[in-house]
Amino acid sequence: MGLQLRAGLGLEPWSVLNQGISLHTGLSMGTVTILTGALVLLLWIPLRQRPGLGTISNVIVLGLVMDATLSLVPTPQALAARIPLLFLAVLVNGAATGLYISARFGPGPRDGLMTGLHRRTGRPLRLVRTCIEVTVLAVGFLLGGSVGAGTVLYALAIGPLAQFFLRRFAVKGLPAEPSRVVAGGDAPAAPATMSE
Repeated sequence: MGLQLRAGLGLEPWSVLNQGISLHTGLSMGTVTILTGALVLLLWIPLRQRPGLGTISNVIVLGLVMDATLSLVPTPQALAARIPLLFLAVLVNGAATGLYISARFGPGPRDGLMTGLHRRTGRPLRLVRTCIEVTVLAVGFLLGGSVGAGTVLYALAIGPLAQFFLRRFAVKGLPAEPSRVVAGGDAPAAPATMSE
């Protein structure tokens, strides 16, 4: 996220939201990222998602790394450097999503929202993720967050990238619980009833 901000070609949707909130509160983007992650966890309750070590780590580490990246990485001036930085940022985010969900220590708040909605609705992973990103983007834009070509690229690419990397990094031999459904492209199990 920090690299995409430094590319200066448009933020990914959650950072558009976080930047918009940051503009209105005066908090750093990293701090807002942590607070937003914690609030998204509340949306897990009706989805019956359970947080894990990866979930809690994501909430805390993501914001800290965001602020550290912004303080250490300068903004490149040349467009020839900014465009590859943008593509690298989007690709690495997709790979990171596949890696830490496949590790099965719990998805981050935003990815848990994605996988939870996927399991509960039966909709394809890429469609669920794209809908989430577009909704967050609209709210962030209304709050004054930066939108550009990189925003559109991320919103359209992250769902397919996440699904691609989840399939590539799936750990064989682990129980097929959520990762088989998410990574394998199979039809999800019927939504759980309240009695389950």
